[in-house]
Parts: sequence; C-alpha cells; structure tokens
Amino acid sequence: MAERTVVFEIKRQASPDAPSVWERFELPWRPGMNVISAMMEIAGNPVTCEGHCTTPVAYDSNCLEEICGSCAMRINGKARMACSSLVDNLEQPIRVEPLSKFPLVRDLQVDRSVLFENLKKVKAWVPIDGTYDLGSGPRLTPQEQEANYPLSNCISCTCCMEVCPQFNVETGFVGAATIAQVKLFNNHPTGKVFKEERLRALSGDGGIQECGYAQNCVQACPKQLPLTSAISDVGREVVVQKVKDWLKS
Repeated sequence: MAERTVVFEIKRQASPDAPSVWERFELPWRPGMNVISAMMEIAGNPVTCEGHCTTPVAYDSNCLEEICGSCAMRINGKARMACSSLVDNLEQPIRVEPLSKFPLVRDLQVDRSVLFENLKKVKAWVPIDGTYDLGSGPRLTPQEQEANYPLSNCISCTCCMEVCPQFNVETGFVGAATIAQVKLFNNHPTGKVFKEERLRALSGDGGIQECGYAQNCVQACPKQLPLTSAISDVGREVVVQKVKDWLKS
C-alpha cells in the first residue's frame, strides 16, 4: 500500500522586487498535521517534488497555538492561521501564498507594521504613569468583563484587514482590528481618558467612515471577535463626538 502524502504548492519570492515562482513539495502525511508543521518540514529539507534543492521557505511563526497571530497567510485562497489549519480539512494540492495587502518581505513573510501604526494613532492602550504606585485599579463588574473579554482576544493577525475590500493604499482605512481596540479601551475605566482623542482619530482620513460594512472581517477572524458590532458602536460614538466638537466650535 502506497504511503499517504500531502502536496504543497508554495509561492516564493526572494525579495519584493524579484519575480515570484511556485514550488511544489510533497510530504508524508501524519495524523493531526497542520500547515505550519509542514512549513517546518519543508524548511528543514527544502527539496521540491522534482528533486531540486531550493532555499528554505521564509515565513513567520511563534506560538504555534493561535495566540501570537504571526503565521497568518493565504491558504487555498483564504486568509487563515497556518497553525490552526489542519491538512485533513484542506483540499490538495494545498496552495500557500503570503497575505496580499501588505508589503512583501520574502516568500510568505510580509510587513504588517501598518496595523501597529494604526493602533498608535488611536492610543490603543491604558495610560499608566508608572513612576509611582497607583494602587489597585478600578473594579470592573462581571458584566463589563464579559462584554470586553471577546475584544481583548485580538491577536493582531490582520486577517480582517486582508479580506476587507476597503483596506487598501487608496483609502488608508485603519481596519476592523483597530476599531475594535478603540471600543475595548474606551470601555475601560482608566483607558477611557483618551476616549475623545480616539474617536477624533477615527473621524479623519482612513477613519471609520471608510468602512463599507461588507462583514468579511467577522467571518475571517480566527478568534471570532464581534467586529461588526464594535464597528457599529464606535461609528455611533464617532458621530456623537463630531457633533459635540461642532457645537463647541
């Protein structure tokens, strides 16, 4: 009986300016095999199906358990986490490509720093001086904790931005992940000190008005964050803030 195998087709590109090529690899199948473990095997023995030795595939990964968000890539045309994409659930050959809406670094590596720049714009943090003991933080009710916890699960994988039709260089849209973090920190009793600044940041170019409410983000999110409800809630608050600022002017 022939040994069961898994076939991968991987899009390779040595640098942003280099031409892209597809390379085909065949690996022995193992129970519970996921895409990232296959990437490790290929990197350890980079020999194509044709028997040609090639360079190890460059990709990002860290936790291997859908926590860090670094191994996001397009697998069979969909933005997914490679660590939680089981080979048995994927049609072969499994085609692996880098995310398409971020600057390419090499092979499957992309530069997703735009997300972190957007998070800086909206001050996505709880401000703490740190130079002296502030004592215990404000108490949150169980109801508040339950409402905020799903939003805190964001792993910065940028899958929501990859599938968003509004996220591109023309619009500069900040994306669903950034908007969801605005809601999270505006709900925090200490974090809401920056609430008005966050809402004003989302009312400018690339802000929440760019959202077309396609809802692709909530379907692609590996952590099932309530992105569409967050966008709706924050959008309403942005409008209210703009009215307040207009009345003050």
